[in-house]
Amino acid sequence: MKLHSVRVHPSSENLAREDQLAWKIAQVAADPVAVTTEVTEMVINRLIDNAAVATASLVRGPAVAARAQAEDHPYEPGSTVFGIPGRFGPEWAAWANGVAVRELDYHDTFLAAEYSHPGDNIPPILAVAQHAGCTGADLLRGIATGYEIQVDLVKAISLHAHKIDHVAHLGPSAAAGIGTMLQLAPEIIFQAIGQALHTTTATRQSRKGEISTWKAYAPAFAGKMAVEAVDRAMRGQTSPTPIYEGEDGVIAWLLDGPDAQYEVSLPEAGETKRGILDTYTKEHSAEYQAQAWIDLARKLHSEYPDLGVGGNIDRVIIRTSHHTHYVIGSGANDPQKYDPTASRETLDHSIPYIFTVALQDGEWHHERSYAPERAGRADTVALWNRVVTEEDPEWTRRYHSTDPAEKAFGGSVAITLTDGTTIIDEIAVADAHPLGARPFAREQYIAKFRALSDGILEPGEIDRFLGLVQRLPELTAEELGGLTVTAKPGILAAGPKGLF
Repeated sequence: MKLHSVRVHPSSENLAREDQLAWKIAQVAADPVAVTTEVTEMVINRLIDNAAVATASLVRGPAVAARAQAEDHPYEPGSTVFGIPGRFGPEWAAWANGVAVRELDYHDTFLAAEYSHPGDNIPPILAVAQHAGCTGADLLRGIATGYEIQVDLVKAISLHAHKIDHVAHLGPSAAAGIGTMLQLAPEIIFQAIGQALHTTTATRQSRKGEISTWKAYAPAFAGKMAVEAVDRAMRGQTSPTPIYEGEDGVIAWLLDGPDAQYEVSLPEAGETKRGILDTYTKEHSAEYQAQAWIDLARKLHSEYPDLGVGGNIDRVIIRTSHHTHYVIGSGANDPQKYDPTASRETLDHSIPYIFTVALQDGEWHHERSYAPERAGRADTVALWNRVVTEEDPEWTRRYHSTDPAEKAFGGSVAITLTDGTTIIDEIAVADAHPLGARPFAREQYIAKFRALSDGILEPGEIDRFLGLVQRLPELTAEELGGLTVTAKPGILAAGPKGLF
């Protein structure tokens, strides 16, 4: 990997194109390196993971509405949309599939200086692959690039510190991945990256307070913008330049300001793209910071079956990282995180709620654990309001560690009972994490897909998809059109109408 210094340059300096971050990303995307076997296997895993969570979302409101929008844009050759037959405009397929993948907040994650769900790269890259007649090998290379650029940007540049939503890294990474897949010239990829970034910078209010259905749409919008940016760049249209380093650019006015300097590490020429191997998926349908806490709560439920029963807990203090405390903990100062009538999107960003329910139930389910009747249960609300979080400097340090063996996303918990007894325990990473108690492998990805598609897809459709996706590197362009799923008859209702 090569380290690149990135800072703001006044217009008078006329920063050379080859010195701009967008150009350097384009160069990485255009480098025709082979994909390793290890990366290939993980790309297949994540295609299975995305299909699993998208299938489970097919009857949920945001996915229904986004799919209805795509259905109003049929196109040939076009791209497929999860749940239904037919071909649609690639930008609208990227949109509908992106919403379905993100709706349950249940797919992969990467956390560093910024936060991200790198699997959000897959819907736009796959949509373009199907429309453009790419092969499985082409798609594989594109996804490897999308993950690589996403991970590299997330390691180096914090967006949330300036209340910018993390999808600002997704537009450039998806555009780069599409550029790799289509074997576009660096000049075209460069222009697409600039446009994709320029159109996808938005505030983090989408993940604050009363979280709305837009949370599922935000990454889909970035993916759609990446598709459209590539289309415009292929037609010779240019982007604001330099998009990152300009005196009126993203860094100067949206991030750390005119005096900022970042160190961005990117693969050198001829170096394989391995970023996907740094990422991790979710066993539970909740924000990634909650994964380890669900596992710890399940463990405590098993070891102390009477915990949380009959009001025997006086107080629960969760000591954790800065991010967990301030984003999904009581440090956010969002009253909605303690509101039993809050939206599902809000509850899955509330550690006090999630820990309470997992402790009481000894499980976490993507539907049952969020049901209004479950959130409103009197004993749950009483315990929930006794759970608070605190930042612990050591857990914050471990969260930001660059050493994979030390990096942690958990913390410690102290549960004080009404009789004065205190139970103390801790967890560093989720059970499904590569360093966790039960790391996810192909078997677990397949099991997740089968569980989430049960009752929604016919058994033969489940087997067909799994058989096809595991042959990814050898798939023809025609076969690539099968990397979708069609729901059982009668499962999907017609979507709402809007302008189209």
